[in-house]
Amino acid sequence: MSLVEKFAPHLPYLRRFSRALTGSQTAGDTYVRNALEALVAGDTVLSEDMTPKLALFQMFLGIWNSTGAQLENTPSDEGATASARVRRLAPRSRQAFLLSSLEGLSNDDIAKVMNVDLDAATALLADAESEIEKELRTNVLIIEDESIIAADIEGLVQDLGHTVDTVVATRTEAVKAAKIKKPGIVLADVQLADGSSGIDAVADILADYDVPVIFITAFPERLLTGDKPEPAYLISKPFRPENVKAAISQALFFHSA
Repeated sequence: MSLVEKFAPHLPYLRRFSRALTGSQTAGDTYVRNALEALVAGDTVLSEDMTPKLALFQMFLGIWNSTGAQLENTPSDEGATASARVRRLAPRSRQAFLLSSLEGLSNDDIAKVMNVDLDAATALLADAESEIEKELRTNVLIIEDESIIAADIEGLVQDLGHTVDTVVATRTEAVKAAKIKKPGIVLADVQLADGSSGIDAVADILADYDVPVIFITAFPERLLTGDKPEPAYLISKPFRPENVKAAISQALFFHSA
């Protein structure tokens, strides 16, 4: 089997990874092209003990790191986009984070690709997650009329290092709270205590602020109607704590300020 036949199916994923690593489509594609030219010229070799995709990624990172990874230090935009957030991670942590979150590799595969042991790979991922959580810390507005559920959500939010400014039970209270202090993220129920709607409360808040919103509701059918726009983050009650935590982190990470 030729090099093209063996590795061509995995090149789109390598380009995706390289673009995310550099924060630029042009720079990412250039680095992949340079790595492939080195491979064809015989300046580097691929491991025979790995799957083609892992071997390709290992080769790419080997070249990336051995050349000083000059593009690692290229200044990135100072915005709050997901790309900018990834770029602010330490180089090795960024590699591990992208191999996990973007390419879906296991910790064991990440260790192989990065030529480190499993403990080191796990530590790099933990460092990346810790840095991301620190950067994403924000203030939260919870719109929930059931006190026990509100307390559960508040605890989950605080576990992630966020601050709960207010817990409200009606549309009027929610809009008032948001006007007093802009929330960094809103977690909202749909059906509220006085018969008002969390959907309407969120619409009022979004008219003034661009903030991520997560609906946590026993009535998902009220939001999943097929009409646009529909919420990007919707969790059904009863909810699993890990799902709520993941949704909060994802909503904050990918939301553009």
